[in-house]
Amino acid sequence: MLFNSLEFFIFLPIVFFVYWKILSSRVSFQNIFLLGASYLFYAWWDWRFLFLLAFSTLLDFYSGLLIQNSNHARGRKFWLITSVLINIGFLMFFKYYNFFADSLRDSFLSLGISLDLPTLKLILPVGISFYTFHGMSYVFDIYRNQGKPTKNLVNYSLFVSYFPLLVAGPIERASHLLPQLEVPRKWNWKQFKEGLFLVSWGFFKKVVIADSLAVFVDEVFKNYQHESGINLLVGAVFFSFQIYGDFSGYSDIARGVSKFFGIELLLNFNFPYFSRSIPEFWKRWHISLSSWFRDYLFIPLGGSKEGKLKALRNVIIIFLVSGFWHGANWTFIIWGGIHALMYIPSFLFGSHKKYKGTEFSTGKWYPSLREGLSILATFALVTVAWIFFRADDVSTAWNFIHRMVSAMFSNFSIDIRHLFNFTYIVIFILLDLILHAKKEVKYAWQIIFFLLAMLLILNGEKPNFLYFQF
Repeated sequence: MLFNSLEFFIFLPIVFFVYWKILSSRVSFQNIFLLGASYLFYAWWDWRFLFLLAFSTLLDFYSGLLIQNSNHARGRKFWLITSVLINIGFLMFFKYYNFFADSLRDSFLSLGISLDLPTLKLILPVGISFYTFHGMSYVFDIYRNQGKPTKNLVNYSLFVSYFPLLVAGPIERASHLLPQLEVPRKWNWKQFKEGLFLVSWGFFKKVVIADSLAVFVDEVFKNYQHESGINLLVGAVFFSFQIYGDFSGYSDIARGVSKFFGIELLLNFNFPYFSRSIPEFWKRWHISLSSWFRDYLFIPLGGSKEGKLKALRNVIIIFLVSGFWHGANWTFIIWGGIHALMYIPSFLFGSHKKYKGTEFSTGKWYPSLREGLSILATFALVTVAWIFFRADDVSTAWNFIHRMVSAMFSNFSIDIRHLFNFTYIVIFILLDLILHAKKEVKYAWQIIFFLLAMLLILNGEKPNFLYFQF
């Protein structure tokens, strides 16, 4: 079920009404109902994958109990490794089997050896990367004595499969979400209004901004051999805003819908394109994933406490794995590698910890000239890397960049659509800044955003959110 579908606009009011009007007296009844609604939400795509979601849930729930009840370190480690290997095994099989089979076949073929490996016609279960990481973080925290396992299977199942975040995050932590599921929730009008703003603004980002830009972006990347350099540059810039509007729009809708039920989700985006460096970008972009890799991969590998060489190794590993997490394609791995290379200079000189706050200027509401240039430079680097993320294969990405540079001055004709789309972007940036700074304004505008988004949903196509494929 898509957030931007008519089915969801029937589903959500029904769940909301039953949750608050019929079941508000007992939190246990609310949780059982939300769990059932979440499984219905997921089954709308393909009910056959419910077994995989349920199996992953039961695996990590009982693994957590077994780890906690083990009297010896060896037993605790055994149950941790068992849980992680099974989780990763399912993820690798459904998401990466064909990638490894094709890569291995091509490698042997380059040596003159024909290797017959079958390619499976697998359907990628929606959200498998997200709910797998939910469960793994829970088991890791119990193993490291940073949390205790819950004995309530319903509450844990809801933590894993809660429908607003089930298919595209944010990737929640048990320490943040589970306590909210264990206590009674009371109706909060202020929280509801905040949720309404997030939902309306999220739909505006997705439907008005991202989907409008997608039309031009798809055309440019499909026919890049025949486009002028300036069109390719514009297409790359538009994709940067498309993926931000699409993914952050989903996160806003998820957080807003969750507020309707009195539950707070983690912030996943914090003005990433106002970052003044690549390290700052990764503190603002897909925050729940970045922090997951920091806590459960970078730090266990030794972090930066075992010398510069090992620290550099760890930085490269987490970026490559982060790229591979996004999909079974070399383009994602190279995208991660590019960000690793761009991150390393700041890491070596110790400036990767420079920006820790939420502001994007020092001591005033607008950036200085130096900060402004740093923002533009960071955005340019991120945009070039996005080309690999968007391209179908590595050769397409390289050829796209080569033609963008070589044909930059060959044709200066301006497509009229550029002007409309640039207008969208400018309005989008200004509204994003103003509405998040002026709380008294956002409630007056949210109806306009919502109605405009609904108008486009009712009269046009309903493209998937980009991160549903991950």
